[in-house]
Amino acid sequence: MTALAGPGGTPPAASEAGAGRAVRIRRVTVADAAAMARTMGDPGVLPQLLQVPYPSEEAWRARLTELLAPGRPEILLVAECPDRDGTLQVVGNAGLQPAGTALRRRHAMSLGLAVNPEAQGRGVGSALLTALCDWADQWGQVLRLELQVFTDNTRAIRLYERFGFVREGLHRGYALRAGHYADVLSMARWHPSPPRIEG
Repeated sequence: MTALAGPGGTPPAASEAGAGRAVRIRRVTVADAAAMARTMGDPGVLPQLLQVPYPSEEAWRARLTELLAPGRPEILLVAECPDRDGTLQVVGNAGLQPAGTALRRRHAMSLGLAVNPEAQGRGVGSALLTALCDWADQWGQVLRLELQVFTDNTRAIRLYERFGFVREGLHRGYALRAGHYADVLSMARWHPSPPRIEG
């Protein structure tokens, strides 16, 4: 079960994931650089992303430092689950970034999501998407969320469809992956109830 926004659009802080384990969602920090490098370089995650092998903690530290500078429009969240000892570990991340720099594209943001293999199927992706959609709908003035997903990533496609994303097109040979050009789907979600002026 996923925690939904409370009265007034309060962003969710945690949700439940399989076997009674809580998923905690929070904003990324520079201290998460090692966890980000581990997730993005994991052999079970990397083929579904547009990342390249051997990500470094140093590169992620520099990227996060830039991303977290005041005034930046991006948002990057991490999901934490307790390990066997009860210590919270980062098991996934998701973020939104502007879809482009053109003035007429300010209503759109691009979404990215990555979940560690051992945490997949436990509600982590759902918790991250719930938080990002709430941020976009209630706080970020975002009307359109867009993403690309490899056509063989059926688990992710089903997750996105549950959150209202629809298939908009197929891109043949979109990205090089393990020596072959792979196809992706473009998907998008429109704000379900765009804001209006009260009164």
